[in-house]
Amino acid sequence: MGWNQLRFLGIASRPRVPTMSLEDLYCDVDEFCQVFLPAWHRQLLSGGERKRRRTSRLTLSEIMTILICFHQSQYRNFKAFYLLHLCRHSRGEFPHLLSYHRFVALIPTALMPMCIYLHTRRGEDTGIAFIDATSRVVCHPRRIHSHRVFKSVARWGKTSMGWFYGFKLHLVVNDRGELLAFQVTPGNVDDRRP
Repeated sequence: MGWNQLRFLGIASRPRVPTMSLEDLYCDVDEFCQVFLPAWHRQLLSGGERKRRRTSRLTLSEIMTILICFHQSQYRNFKAFYLLHLCRHSRGEFPHLLSYHRFVALIPTALMPMCIYLHTRRGEDTGIAFIDATSRVVCHPRRIHSHRVFKSVARWGKTSMGWFYGFKLHLVVNDRGELLAFQVTPGNVDDRRP
């Protein structure tokens, strides 16, 4: 399970432990969602007005499974993975696939559940841990002046590869490659602080 988490975060490039089958992964994610979603909806604050919760043809479990499968695959581009692999070869596993653009619009709905899922699937502390940070670039340097999405939280930072604008992802991994902890900080935060 730790390998899946690292692949989701975009850190690892080669498996050290065997990956889960698609069916096992879906069952694990679905069991998590059945417990998490009712508790999450009870805790959400409302402004007093009634809002409809429209259901998608794809469930949250399917969306999260597809996102995790992309990071287990050898594809470097999600669009290629979705259109060339999923739509062509996985219609039996996901019979209600949406168009690519509609699926991309649904990805933000899976952000919070995915973060909680990762926290619940942390590895065990074996006494040996590896700590590292990697940059997560927000946009190309030429577009920074017009970038508005993360304007208030993204910052300039420097790595051994040079300057970047965005965030740093700090990870703690045990000797088996399982995720122990992670934290996202602005790009200008010193690696020793988190």
